[in-house]
Amino acid sequence: MPGNSFGKLFRITTAGESHGPGNVVIVDGVPPGLPLSVEDLTPDMRRRRPGQSPLVTQRKEDDEPEILSGVFDGRTTGTSIAILIRNADQRSGDYSDIKDKYRPGHADYTFDARYGFRDYRGGGRSSARETTARVAAGAIAKKLIAQEFGGQVIGYVSQVGPVKASIANPELVTLQQVETLPDGSPNFVRCPDYVAAEKMVALIDEVRRDTDSIGGISEIVATNIPAGLGEPVFDKLKADLAKALFSLPAVLGVEYGNGFACAELRGSQNNDIFTSRQTRAGTEIATESNRHGGMLGGISSGMPILLRAAIKPTSSLAKEQATVTRDGQPTTIRTKGRHDPCLLPRFVPMGEAMVAIVIADHWLRWKAIRK
Repeated sequence: MPGNSFGKLFRITTAGESHGPGNVVIVDGVPPGLPLSVEDLTPDMRRRRPGQSPLVTQRKEDDEPEILSGVFDGRTTGTSIAILIRNADQRSGDYSDIKDKYRPGHADYTFDARYGFRDYRGGGRSSARETTARVAAGAIAKKLIAQEFGGQVIGYVSQVGPVKASIANPELVTLQQVETLPDGSPNFVRCPDYVAAEKMVALIDEVRRDTDSIGGISEIVATNIPAGLGEPVFDKLKADLAKALFSLPAVLGVEYGNGFACAELRGSQNNDIFTSRQTRAGTEIATESNRHGGMLGGISSGMPILLRAAIKPTSSLAKEQATVTRDGQPTTIRTKGRHDPCLLPRFVPMGEAMVAIVIADHWLRWKAIRK
């Protein structure tokens, strides 16, 4: 199956399915000497794994990454890094009743149209289980950009259904605010607006009990990103970030900065005014506001990069729905198995990973021409 690789200088290639033995990622382009161990990958793997709270699928997976190559004595060697994440809690029998039926909202029909054959167990290659590999690669990208220039990528849930969070300064949101409530308990929904978070949890629980699902929006913010990353035409930083996020399952929309709100503004209202100040490093150029979302002409401006991804409701429902068989015969379907009533809480580390991978790739590309 083509299309399994992403990136140019920081390049990942993934393989694996939801109900196969496991998922693997090959990461190329990591410079030699970067300190790296399984412990660097584990925190984000735990944020992504199923069964972490009552709000997500109850499939039980440890998601312990195994580094197979590319690391020696705790440092990267500069060669390909191979990472394996094994599957342990597949229940393929849950899908035997639907092997000849098309699940509404899923890729069953389109995979048949493309390949004439599909792995119906949990979605096969189109399953979000594949993103275990991306999150592992993203953890490496995060460490690389943090070491190279202090870059950081933080994602959070900004909306679930009609419940919207109020985040005045996205660039100031911390990982602790995303992961932990003020009383120290886990922030299951990963929303740093704790009043909205409580309402989101209640809504997700409501749709879960109704054997339904709900969508929402995740915001992802990259800070301390130097100006100059990106290419002017087909490899714009914004284009690669959009492709990265759209490549994740269930993403139906991506915007950055002001996004679609710019359609209502005049140019004089939308423009961000440039300013300058003197620092120890010299003159620093910035803008008074950040409606451009940290990218101008497809190249980073040095301001925080702000992205939003719209995530559709989970397609797999225990609620009966009308559909057709592979032969086009009308029938009904109930999807068995264990599924997220809302994808947003576990989407956050997936979105962060893909943004970090793009930034790491463009950082290496920038270094290649600025030596």
